[in-house]
Amino acid sequence: MTALTGEALDRARAEAQKAVRDLRNKKTCLDEASIDVILTDARSHYAWQDKPVPTELLHQIYDITAAGPTSMNSCPARFIFVTSDAGKERLAKSLKAKNIDKMMAAPVTAIIAHDLDFWTELPFLFPHEDRRPHFEGKPAHAETTAFRNGTLQGAYFMIAARALGLDVGAMSGFSNEIVDKEFFAGTSLRSNFLCNIGYADESALFQKLPRFPFDKACSFV
Repeated sequence: MTALTGEALDRARAEAQKAVRDLRNKKTCLDEASIDVILTDARSHYAWQDKPVPTELLHQIYDITAAGPTSMNSCPARFIFVTSDAGKERLAKSLKAKNIDKMMAAPVTAIIAHDLDFWTELPFLFPHEDRRPHFEGKPAHAETTAFRNGTLQGAYFMIAARALGLDVGAMSGFSNEIVDKEFFAGTSLRSNFLCNIGYADESALFQKLPRFPFDKACSFV
C-alpha cells in the first residue's frame, strides 16, 4: 500500500476532523452511571455463572478495542479466545494451582498476546508513510513497542467487555513461557496476560481494596 500524499492526505484529515466534531456534538462525556460500570464500581471477578458468552459479543468487544489508540496505529495485540475443554486443559498447564478453577469455570478465557512482527503490517495500518524502518533489524525496540501497546489494548479490551455488560477477571498467575510454548510455538506471538470473561457469580466477591488518593499518586511540575 502506498503512502497517502497531497490531496488524499488533506481529504483524510478533513474527514477525521469532521468525525471528531460529530462525536462531540453527539455526546460530550459519559454519565456517572456509565463510568461506574466500566471503572469506578466495577470489580475483578473470580467466580462465574454457567452462562455462555455469545460469539457475536466477542466480535463487538474486539471492534471496540480495535478503535482505541496505539502508537503509529500499530495494533500489536492478538486475542486468543479459549472456550473449548481441550483448550482449557492446555491452558491449565501454565496456571498456578489457585487459578485453575477460576479459569476452568469461566465461559471464555482470553489470552492477551502481542505480535513481535506487528511492524510488517504498518503499510496497511499507517499508510501516511512507511514506518517499517523504525523497527526492521531492531528486535528490542519492536518488542518494547509491541508489549507497551499490546498492554494498552488489553486494558481497552477489559473496559469494552464491561461496557457491553460482561464481567472480567484478569490473571497474571501463570507461566508465559508455558503459554507461548503451548499456543505460539514457531510464531511471532508472545503472551502478556490472561482475562476471564463471562457473567460473574457475585457471591464470591470480597470488599473492594483501597486505592491511593490523588495527592499520593499524582503531582505537578
